[in-house]
Amino acid sequence: MIELERSLTIRRPVEEVFAFVTNVENSPRWQAWAVDARVVSEGPLGVGTRYEYVARFLGRKIESQSEVTAYEPDKRYAWKVTSGPIPAEASLDFEPVNEGTRITLTGKGEPGGFFRLAEPPIGRILKRQVDTDIENLKDLLESRP
Repeated sequence: MIELERSLTIRRPVEEVFAFVTNVENSPRWQAWAVDARVVSEGPLGVGTRYEYVARFLGRKIESQSEVTAYEPDKRYAWKVTSGPIPAEASLDFEPVNEGTRITLTGKGEPGGFFRLAEPPIGRILKRQVDTDIENLKDLLESRP
């Protein structure tokens, strides 16, 4: 089981950070491994919304589908991977602070197939990549006018 928790503060209003992060189509803009992401269900974003995600990890193309499991505007966004090589659950919590928005990412996943064989190094790679991705998110949002 791979588990992680990361937090950082972004100098932008919580409404802006929440709106940007929950628009799954923005994923390739701040997640290095994301190639494509798109909503595949109809209706407004909320619990039950489904999306497809294409990533490149360790030289392999990975396709997965996820479903939103919690949606509280400007407070919490959570999802679970419903298909793909790494079943996982993750959440983002948003907290307004004096400096802007504190986001906390928590996640856990159980690699399967090829990835199960190399779980310890894959866990380290994923944690480093998540650190890089949330720093990318911070840099991207803080550089906006």
